[in-house]
Amino acid sequence: MKKLLSVISCALCVCAFTANAQVLDSKGNLIDTTAIYGERSDSLDAAVFTSRQSGNYLSKGKEIRTEVITAAGLCKMACCNLAESFENSASVTVGYSDAVTGARQIRLLGLSGVYTQMLDETRPVMRGLASPFGLSYVPGQWLESIQIAKGSSSVINGVECMTGQINMEHRKPTDEKPLFLNAAVMSDTKMDFNIASSLQMGYKWSTVILGHVSGNIAPHDMNGDHFLDDPMMLQLNLSNRWLYQADNGMQIRFGVRAIQDSRQGGQMFEKDGKHVYFDRDAYQWNPLEVQPGTLNPWGSDILNRSINGYFKLGVPLNEENSQNIALVADYNYQNMDSYFGATKYLAGQHSAFANLLYQNEINESHKFTLGLNGTWDLYDEAFERVIFYNLMKDVEGTGLPVRTDLANAGLFGEYTFHAGEEFSAIVGLRGDWFNHVPSDEARFRVSPRVTLKYMPIEEIVIRANGGRGLRYSTPLVDNIGVFSTGKKYVGSFNEHILEDAWTFGGNITYYMPFGASSNTYLSFDYFRTQFVQQMVVDYELDPTQINFYALNGKQSFTDNFQLDFSVDPIERFNITATFRYTNAKIDLAGRGLVDKPMTSRFKGVLNLQYATNLNKWIFDFTASVNGPCRVYDFMKGMDGITERNGKYYSPVYPLLYAQITRRFKGWDVYMGAENLTNFTQKNPIIGGDNPLQPSFDASCIWGPLMGIKAHIGFRFTLWKK
Repeated sequence: MKKLLSVISCALCVCAFTANAQVLDSKGNLIDTTAIYGERSDSLDAAVFTSRQSGNYLSKGKEIRTEVITAAGLCKMACCNLAESFENSASVTVGYSDAVTGARQIRLLGLSGVYTQMLDETRPVMRGLASPFGLSYVPGQWLESIQIAKGSSSVINGVECMTGQINMEHRKPTDEKPLFLNAAVMSDTKMDFNIASSLQMGYKWSTVILGHVSGNIAPHDMNGDHFLDDPMMLQLNLSNRWLYQADNGMQIRFGVRAIQDSRQGGQMFEKDGKHVYFDRDAYQWNPLEVQPGTLNPWGSDILNRSINGYFKLGVPLNEENSQNIALVADYNYQNMDSYFGATKYLAGQHSAFANLLYQNEINESHKFTLGLNGTWDLYDEAFERVIFYNLMKDVEGTGLPVRTDLANAGLFGEYTFHAGEEFSAIVGLRGDWFNHVPSDEARFRVSPRVTLKYMPIEEIVIRANGGRGLRYSTPLVDNIGVFSTGKKYVGSFNEHILEDAWTFGGNITYYMPFGASSNTYLSFDYFRTQFVQQMVVDYELDPTQINFYALNGKQSFTDNFQLDFSVDPIERFNITATFRYTNAKIDLAGRGLVDKPMTSRFKGVLNLQYATNLNKWIFDFTASVNGPCRVYDFMKGMDGITERNGKYYSPVYPLLYAQITRRFKGWDVYMGAENLTNFTQKNPIIGGDNPLQPSFDASCIWGPLMGIKAHIGFRFTLWKK
């Protein structure tokens, strides 16, 4: 399989660039190819708002509370990848999983991103082995828009949605841009290059080719702790997407993507004027000699490779397209070879997703969708963890390959009712069969979901939704930071329990009659997620161990409140302010109901954007304030940590971002800086002077790891004449 990945990657690189005409129908009209079936009103909204230079907005037409980050929003910062695209949003919080690997994780509704269903144009992605680094594998300049839907959404895309869905819309084959180039360089020597080419071959066939290369060329250790602030890395990413539009309205979409990502982090010393990094072979041969200044620094060495292919078929059953069927199929292979000190985790994952749907729009008021879908994951894992207590070696895991087969299949139905523009309701029900559950638990689970939308007047939109979500846990991968510790694993770290949660909430938005545009609104929403079953990763039961165990009837819930305000006080000047408050609790063994550790209490974001006439100059400024989180008890006494009522909390800290863009004909040149306050978490690595001890922990991250970073870049667009 590894050789196959290399062969396919090389084959993709030799795709020919040929162009012809736009995709037109028999009457010469531009064909809407933004969806495999049905209307894409959110994509249309994104295009309209992009022309107004609005980077983020709340969709008024969607039944579920949906925040849209447009192409303009993705250009507000360097936005090298998806993980860096949410800085203007308080809905999504992005942080580091640890201080070694560079893995990024999001939080939606106060919970880890593994509970958010990630979609690539309605296909579930970033699952299992792909989740720790998946955010880094979606270049921001590949995207047209991002839609963030809070709460339990449609049953159509599967059962794994718990806190919400994040759907990514990529550049389309029908885009009128035969060539797009983007390049950027950071002050920390990270470089990023993207290329996109949308090509039309007649009015039936079109394709888009997307390429990405990124990496850094120099090590950085700004705080002098002998650990790299960011891993040395190199990523190669190539995608090719196709569209076929038949005369009868049938659409076929298919594509492939290949990724290779290598990264090395951890300790760095100097010897004889040269940098010495982690050498996995030397370290595993004799880790007991690891001391500052020796030739065997502790670190991580990770190689990720993946290949993905998908196929979509949409067939109208009548001329009005009120009845249609669709088939969506996706296959992904992910390989992760990872070493952390003397510990190795070598894994491969085959994943498949299939979705068959029938949709019938009876009239403007009534529509229903019926279908069946399922997911299948086959894991091959070889895990051996070597740890030391008082220089005595202890081995966890057998080191033998373990094969785990996780699958679910479900039937679903969804009914949509519209009473004009005033009221709409979406009622969905699905039943799923799961193959990997204990013998005393039910294999068949029922998941209802309801979404309501009411507009008593044109200026007010009221929404409510709720439902159930289910997913298999992958404890080690879901919490990859545990590898960057010297602690012993105890409990169910090699099990895949079926996590079960209910989420309910609502939103009210008032569109105000002032400002230079119709985009003035005040919005408030509240959501609560309550777990029935959850995999708990407990750092505090014993400070020398990490305990993995099931919730088993105890409490775990999160309350999330958010207030959004947006206004254009004058033409081409947008002000957006957002504030989010989170109350997250969990019942931990031996301690009862406590604040969930490492979960930020609040976040506020203020974004200002001004564009001169004809958008020749664009000025962006973002300020955020990040609230405290409860940290682990063993972090007491560390810099910035304060005590309140016997518990320990991180400080409140600000972040500032700024960027200036100068637009020319076909060219954009931009420069800016991140973290202008230069705030960083002091001493993010606990016990880094001796990684052989249980006290060593690089996974307790609550703040930024890098100080101020400047960037400069350009975008070039060749428009079709």
